[in-house]
Amino acid sequence: MVRERPITSERPMTVGQLRSTGYVVKTVRQEMRDNLISKLRSGEGLFPGIVGYEETVVPQLQNAILSGQDIILLGERGQAKSRIIRSLTSLLDEWTPILADCEIPENPYEPISSQGRELLERLGDDTPVEWMHRGERYGEKLATPDITIADLIGEVDPIKVAEGRYLSDELTIHFGLIPHTNRGIFAINELPDLAERIQVGLLNVMEERDVQIRGHKVRLALDVLIVATANPEDYTNRGRIITPLKDRYGSQIRTHYPRTIEHEMAIMEQEGTVFESDDFDIVVPDYMKEIVAEITRLARRSPDVNQRSGVSVRASVANYEAMLANALRRAIRLGESEVVPRVSDLPFVIPALQGKVELETVEEGKDEQIIERLIQGGVVAVFNRTCSDAALEGIVEAFKSGLSAETGEALETGQYQRLLKQVDGLRPVVDSVTHDDARPAVQAAAIEFILEGLHLNKRLNKDTLPGQARYRG
Repeated sequence: MVRERPITSERPMTVGQLRSTGYVVKTVRQEMRDNLISKLRSGEGLFPGIVGYEETVVPQLQNAILSGQDIILLGERGQAKSRIIRSLTSLLDEWTPILADCEIPENPYEPISSQGRELLERLGDDTPVEWMHRGERYGEKLATPDITIADLIGEVDPIKVAEGRYLSDELTIHFGLIPHTNRGIFAINELPDLAERIQVGLLNVMEERDVQIRGHKVRLALDVLIVATANPEDYTNRGRIITPLKDRYGSQIRTHYPRTIEHEMAIMEQEGTVFESDDFDIVVPDYMKEIVAEITRLARRSPDVNQRSGVSVRASVANYEAMLANALRRAIRLGESEVVPRVSDLPFVIPALQGKVELETVEEGKDEQIIERLIQGGVVAVFNRTCSDAALEGIVEAFKSGLSAETGEALETGQYQRLLKQVDGLRPVVDSVTHDDARPAVQAAAIEFILEGLHLNKRLNKDTLPGQARYRG
């Protein structure tokens, strides 16, 4: 997407014009602090799309910004750390003036590089100014062991040396990512993965405001907010972080997974890929959403899952998408227009979940069994919260009399309507689960949910065949 530049005729385009307007250049921290105060006063939302942190992470972030501190977010994968950091740009002014034709973004009144100072000294009030959008004032780097000082801070440019400059000349240096984010926010993901010597270089930038490149010591009073993310296990004195750098971050904020199933479901629906289609009516019952969220929550407590690596909310999102995809595939095959996921679609989330969880050492071929148990646990937990025992007795008695019922992910919706007539006591429970929704596809999903819940509570027997199930007393 092309970002529109501000209309030049309405904005000062030289340093002199900028001064004449009385424009005050604030530091990044002051700018963010002032904008945060303004948003808090107006009641405007601060971090759109961030769910479940209103009482925990968000107040701590606000305090860190109000106090002008560098920030590190500690948490396992999939806890929205990167999204939070990227959303910090909303606290920057929409447009900010910088010197034109400089390698790094420069304060037009007080440039920090020799190039900027020379330009301002030579042209004075005629020095050209350009306007940078807040989206361009953000830089990010995933820390890996092969990152060098040149990547983050800078390196001597051999081309400039070949042009006749001395090695001692600051203008021979080609700056790295952090100087190029001057007047903005720079983020380092997985900070402990940086080699120790690179961490020392980062410490110099944060603490001493100097850059040391191949023996050159260049004073750069960088105006940049440095934020980082890390796994709590690595971010310790015994981990892969040097203590002085750990001490430099003013605010250490602990993120977490959604603490309620409602938050998990909200994130799942918000982040799931949605395709517009006029050919299908997609309806997802609340209990099916809840089952998908419950599977993830059970995985976070399972002894079979490596809890050190965590179970990301992306697991819920991927499972939700896989379940909907199989329901859509069924509708396409059967020529139906209503797409409603059923319990029989849940086995098709296994490929999605396998890529999102790290299992503890298990025997070959046991991983699918572990995930199947998680799925069953999710179904029975939601079923027990949804259906009362008293209402189910009639259904159990009907099966005890010799009745049986077949279900399956490829079964036509119409076949479930016959079950409603055959099984005494089934219709009122279906109406309760569906909230009296009479659409056949919605009722079919409820029937599968009820029968599977009874089986998992050991009230019905179940014979399983590929893609099909037969319930009996």
